Amino acid sequence: MTMINVMGSELGDIFWDLAPWIVYTPGFDIGCNIYVANPTDTAKEYALIAGLFRNETLISEEALPVYGNTWFTVEPGDFVRLRGALRFDESDVILSVLLVERETEEVADSVSTSLVAPTVAALPPTWPGLPDMTGEAGYDWSLLLGMMLPIMMLGIVASAVRPPAEKGKVPLPAGEERKLLTTGGEA
Repeated sequence: MTMINVMGSELGDIFWDLAPWIVYTPGFDIGCNIYVANPTDTAKEYALIAGLFRNETLISEEALPVYGNTWFTVEPGDFVRLRGALRFDESDVILSVLLVERETEEVADSVSTSLVAPTVAALPPTWPGLPDMTGEAGYDWSLLLGMMLPIMMLGIVASAVRPPAEKGKVPLPAGEERKLLTTGGEA
């Protein structure tokens, strides 16, 4: 397995927004942003190579196309942000993306994350009292109900209390006008 250089190299740097490990179900997309920086004084061409490793054994390796090409250019002292998604047929592996510099064909930098298979415990909870997929008793809903009760109480109180302007209004039958009383009490 390629050793990870935390701070990159003189040839280029790569980093991304993925956590050190993520729960991954094979066949689904992993959305991510990959950043490639060129710390040199000249424009550099780079390629991204994705590799899956299990127990330090390479399972698969493929080039990641950028805008339909294997190689892409980063201007001197600049960086590019690449948005995309990765999809694999494996889980319980380490995903590494290598940054390869074209002129030297050396691995300039790399990033890695562990793709961990989902477990039965990751399934949503069942209804109270019913067994879940593991055969254990259902989820304790008292915590959720304890949080929801104050919100429901506020809703009930808010529906019972109306602004004073609406409380005393009596709708008039169609076609009738409202007459104002004079101070003398005559109608």
